[in-house]
This record gives sequence, C-alpha cells and structure tokens, in this order.
Amino acid sequence: MTVSINSIKKGIVIDHIKAGHGIKVYNYLGLDKVDFTVALIKNAPSNKQNKKDIIKIENAMNIDFTVLGLIDPTMTINIIENESIKEKIKLSIPKKVEDVIKCKNPRCVTSVEKNIPHIFLLFDEEKLEYRCQYCDEVYTFSEV
Repeated sequence: MTVSINSIKKGIVIDHIKAGHGIKVYNYLGLDKVDFTVALIKNAPSNKQNKKDIIKIENAMNIDFTVLGLIDPTMTINIIENESIKEKIKLSIPKKVEDVIKCKNPRCVTSVEKNIPHIFLLFDEEKLEYRCQYCDEVYTFSEV
C-alpha cells in the first residue's frame, strides 16, 4: 500500500529524521496546536537510513534550528516556496545551547538569580554531554 502526500506550495519540510524521532520534533515545535496543514510521515522508506520520518509544514514558521540539531543532527530542513526548495539547511550538534537545558544544581547561580540564562556548552559530542557555563554541572541531552 502506498500513501501519497502532496507537495507543499510554501512552508518547511523537515527531512531525514531518524525513524521514531518525528514525534519528538512534532511535539517540540507544538505542531499539535497549529491551525495550518502539517503532515507527520513515519517510517518512510529511505535509501540512506532504511526508514525515516518526515514533517511537512504548509506555512512559514520561525524554528530554532539549534534545538532541532540537539534532537537529531542528521535532519535536513528544506524551505519551500512556489513548490520548490528555496533553501536547504543541514543541522549539526550545537556547540552552545541557551535556555533549552535547565541547570538542576541548587548551588548554581542560575538557581538563585532568576534572570540569568541557562547556558550549556558542548563537552562530549559522542555522548551529547553539555556542561553548565557557570557551575560545570554535566548533563546529557537524553536527561532533558
């Protein structure tokens, strides 16, 4: 059985999402709350990945690509206009993330001062470990 999803005229296609991670991206972007057309395609056949997830968004949206790189750096973002790709963006693991991970160390200055941003710097790329800029507390992205 084949499922057909039409191309979009203007919007964003998030492609090459690891199979099963599409729902994470969908939830992070809050796509369940929007009133325009969105398609989440799970387990689509892929020559490179065997299976992949794809999200098609029929609308312009501001997306934090840094966070998407944290969720899955293998994704590609295609910006669509007039049914063709206007721009293709490849993601990578961000070296710095701000206000995505919250430091849980009660002695950290971010726990005392409420207006200080939670800044984490990449410490170990393979394990996806980040270190708090202020107190050196280590977090892995899977803890988030």
